[in-house]
Amino acid sequence: MSAPVRVLICDDQALIRTGLATIVDAQPDLEVVGECGDGRSGVDLARELRPDVVVMDIRMPVLDGLEATRLLAGAGVEHPVKVLVVTTFNLDEYVYEALRAGASGFLLKDAPPDRLLHGIRTVALGAALLDPDVTRRLVGRYAARIRPAEGTPGDVPLTPREMEVLRLIADGLSNSEIAAALVISPETVKTFVSRILTKLDLRDRVQAVVYAYRHGLVT
Repeated sequence: MSAPVRVLICDDQALIRTGLATIVDAQPDLEVVGECGDGRSGVDLARELRPDVVVMDIRMPVLDGLEATRLLAGAGVEHPVKVLVVTTFNLDEYVYEALRAGASGFLLKDAPPDRLLHGIRTVALGAALLDPDVTRRLVGRYAARIRPAEGTPGDVPLTPREMEVLRLIADGLSNSEIAAALVISPETVKTFVSRILTKLDLRDRVQAVVYAYRHGLVT
């Protein structure tokens, strides 16, 4: 039996922190290795404990979740830690900044427990996770602000089919949903996604979404 996924929970609300820890610890393949209520403690604990996944709130005292994520997973971090940000719609202005800070995934605080558990497992495996609602309603809502003039769709080195897949990724569709939309197999979608990430030198689907909006491929 493989070792359980080690999880650090950072949230300034003790009730939410305890609830998350209870849900996670009840799973045989997951283990809570630490809890904290501010971003600075989160960074220190993550560096000390080296968890597989940090579940990170955005609005916290001392150091907010954005800066904590940047310090743990941002560009130039020698040993990045995977961060799953749990957010609420009233904090939606921070979503894009957290994506840029290096977060591997996003979930909403009112997501059901099974979605939280799926998110932790997905991020732990090295995949990215974007709640479709976050992608469609938040990133889309702030598209004008997050798209600097740094190229046009014509500058993107993708085939028309790859471009189509990238736009669907940016719309928050899963591989199976993309497969259904394009009438192709999920395995073919995986191949397209892999090619897109390689061609654009992107780490994961989260970065692909940001790329699509920044280059004006979706509105």
